[in-house]
Amino acid sequence: MRSYELMTIHRPDLAETEVRTAVGSIETALKNQGVEVKETEFWGKRRFAYEIDHMREGFYSVFYLEAEPGALDDVDRTLSLSDAVVRHKFIRVDNRKPVTPA
Repeated sequence: MRSYELMTIHRPDLAETEVRTAVGSIETALKNQGVEVKETEFWGKRRFAYEIDHMREGFYSVFYLEAEPGALDDVDRTLSLSDAVVRHKFIRVDNRKPVTPA
């Protein structure tokens, strides 16, 4: 299994309770695909560095995951089609130890 991070940005016009419900449904979808959700962080509403689809802010969430390589494909497709999600990104995290200078 590999380690991944998933960051999602939800629309700013949603209520915070709606966003938290959506985050819970993303967790459920991940677990249904056999993905182990290690931790979920809800960062709240933050400003963008630049406008995305005429929006200047959004609700950020970060998921820390353990999954097999192909297990995230269906969730990726679902998030791409969701109107509530402005952006999402899966990042593979290396488990290498940091190099210490000599």
